[in-house]
Amino acid sequence: MAGPVRIHNILSNLWSKNAKLGKILQAGNWEGEIQRCLRSDIASAITTTSFPEFDSSPQLNSHLDLYKLSLEKPDIFWGKLARSRLTWSKDFDRVSDCDLSNGLIKWFIDGKINASVNCVDRHLDKYGNRVALIWEKDEPGQEEYITYKDLSLLVNKLSNSLKNHGVKRGDRVAIYLPCCPIAVAAMLACTRIGAIHSVVFAGFSSEALAGRILDARAETVITANEDVRGGKLLNLKKTVDDAVAKASCVKRVFVYDLLDRQVPMNKLDIPLNKVMSESSGESEAVPMDSLESLFMLYTSGSTGKPKGITHSHGGYLTYAAVTFKHVFDYKEEERFGCLADIGWITGHSYVVYGPLLNGATTVLFSSTPTYPDPGRYWETVERLKINHLYIAPTALRLLLKGGDSWVTKYNRSSLRKLGCVGEPLNHEAFEWYRDVIGEKRCDVIDTWWQTETGGICIAPRPSNPDAPIYPAMPMRPFFGIDPVLLDSAGQVIEEDNASGSLCIKRPWPGMAQTIYGDHQRYVETYYQPFAGYYYTGDGAVRHPGGYYQITGRMDDVLNVSGHRLGTGEIEDVLDDHHAVAESAVVGFPHDIKGEGIYAYVILKDGVSESRENIISELRQMTKKRLASYAQPDMIQFTPGLPKTRSGKIMRRILRKVAASSSDDLGDISTLADPSIVDVIIKNHDKIVYNK
Repeated sequence: MAGPVRIHNILSNLWSKNAKLGKILQAGNWEGEIQRCLRSDIASAITTTSFPEFDSSPQLNSHLDLYKLSLEKPDIFWGKLARSRLTWSKDFDRVSDCDLSNGLIKWFIDGKINASVNCVDRHLDKYGNRVALIWEKDEPGQEEYITYKDLSLLVNKLSNSLKNHGVKRGDRVAIYLPCCPIAVAAMLACTRIGAIHSVVFAGFSSEALAGRILDARAETVITANEDVRGGKLLNLKKTVDDAVAKASCVKRVFVYDLLDRQVPMNKLDIPLNKVMSESSGESEAVPMDSLESLFMLYTSGSTGKPKGITHSHGGYLTYAAVTFKHVFDYKEEERFGCLADIGWITGHSYVVYGPLLNGATTVLFSSTPTYPDPGRYWETVERLKINHLYIAPTALRLLLKGGDSWVTKYNRSSLRKLGCVGEPLNHEAFEWYRDVIGEKRCDVIDTWWQTETGGICIAPRPSNPDAPIYPAMPMRPFFGIDPVLLDSAGQVIEEDNASGSLCIKRPWPGMAQTIYGDHQRYVETYYQPFAGYYYTGDGAVRHPGGYYQITGRMDDVLNVSGHRLGTGEIEDVLDDHHAVAESAVVGFPHDIKGEGIYAYVILKDGVSESRENIISELRQMTKKRLASYAQPDMIQFTPGLPKTRSGKIMRRILRKVAASSSDDLGDISTLADPSIVDVIIKNHDKIVYNK
């Protein structure tokens, strides 16, 4: 906590920059202001100049005042921001109507809005020639610049192409594309005509893609012929062909020639380059009701079936715009480098929507952190003069092992803020990020949020340049976010230095509206575990000062390299092997990935196939049916699993063994066969990582 002298100096430095603060100081209210700062953290000394909507409110003198307003009078807070930060074709009548007990989420009721208008059209007069997208291709030095005018033309031509081939309002459109301009144009083209996009990570297998197409009942797929990533050729069209063969609902497949290479075309295929060249460059945007679905994005659950998380127009767009601006303290004409793929919510909110809603320049990174060498990120920062970097802890830990020389050989003076997203950021990676990459002059913005939350919920500094930042924790709730810790009985934990289930007490605009086609599952997953709260599924510790540190998942969901995977999804694949009778999957600490995948496998009687061959086949099956990162890192063959007498697997024991922490397994007397615990411990000591 800052001392009085430091606060005195900060206030003095800010005097000339802010009229309100000057009046406080001229009035001689030094002691009162200092005491208020000490009580509420230095955050409370920062005025509202970054929120011009509230400059005329004399009672709002600080970040703390604004935060209280966002909780106590959310309709006033979010109503002002939604009207000032977005363009509405029809103003909303009411700001919100939410009931967390039944998953009723309504924001900006009866308002009409279009996402593509807000991301592109409204910037054209003033910023038409500003670069909107920098496409960082696989090979360094081959970047491509797309202005807002260029993007507008792409979006209009693509939206007309969709309409001309029967895509209409409310249709679900599956997008299987890498991070490139045509992918962004496809997302915005869908929003322009009122279709609902479902972006699927272009590294998923054909089976995973087919499952998502079928669940969404998507009649349209947009893909590319091929792509190159990390120097390797990827046949995207072949993956889509295999998926479409399993998904009879598909009526059309738009194929964009990303590379100058021919691929076989089928009867459902439409050459996207050709039809776009023949389409008009002007397309009318459809005013969408604020509550209509903007997009759906599949995320893993604790059961085998992924969930189609659905976000609505008005709430999501408002929250993405505001969090982008204030979490990262974005300033006009800066270059924002979120290096996530658009197949994930991070890519949606902070590669596409958040930056474009603010008229920013955003980087589309189409390579890997280590191609052609471990200096790729830092060479890209130097060449593109990136001001904000937003990457995953997995990438940081991977690059940290390569040493400092890959970093220091490149000029990183353009960097101003360093963001992190995904699994919890450990101390070593945090300090390396801050001290080596940021040269001890850049804030490290460690963020916590989820696909379901739509945008960042906990982060150190909402446009607050003097609030302290501590390693390995996101720390402070964003505006409108009211986190609580609950114990197993659902009671609120009031004291600090305590851990519990992280829940959120009040609704906020970015929260998901439903799970596509299964609202009951939405309610059961997020609102029934603790009645009256949004259940995040994560555990957390609250430190003195109200700072939150995330401890990891509390359900059967793994966070592997920032990608969420349901243990049930992996078990479903393993159990399909002809030699496998049963499996159980848990996570374990992994130096690079954050969390690795540990599979316990029971073989059928009479299996003569070698264990090595079975391991290879199991890994190939998970790679083919899910993704390469879904392959188990460790596989233990075991004669049984620790189960209760009712047949429930005691997963806490499996997690302890996987983490080599079997000294304290707790009470195992309820197990049907406690002796199996000794067996799996002995087996664990004999196995090594599967590479």
